[in-house]
Amino acid sequence: MISTKPYFIRAIHEWCTDNGLTPYLAVQVDTDTVVPAEYVHEGEIILNISHDAAHHLIFNNDFIRFSARFNGLSHEIIIPVQAVKSIFAKETAQGMLFPPEETGETSDSATTTDASLEDLQPSPPATSQPGTDKHRHLQIVK
Repeated sequence: MISTKPYFIRAIHEWCTDNGLTPYLAVQVDTDTVVPAEYVHEGEIILNISHDAAHHLIFNNDFIRFSARFNGLSHEIIIPVQAVKSIFAKETAQGMLFPPEETGETSDSATTTDASLEDLQPSPPATSQPGTDKHRHLQIVK
């Protein structure tokens, strides 16, 4: 089965773009990741993937590819979907975190957990007043 992760990444990117927000990716750099090494910090890189910053942006189910300028120099960027740790809006920090993935021989990078659907409990309903939900934070639901 195809992982849901690339679909979520595309959806959050589109949501950010539609709302005039700047989509960013947090990426765990590995041997399959092509990014300028001098911008990697503690094995991670944060990338602006807005249409203004990421040229020729291509999302597929395995890789995210684009060209971007770093300190005035153009670089081809290749991000394996499995290396994406999160996608979020710079301005609001709203987005989606992804749990670390096991590297294996299967092409299915779908997230699995030990919990069944019956074990998942919904979050309590938010009791917010109009105009007070400007400072939302990401929440990991397992």
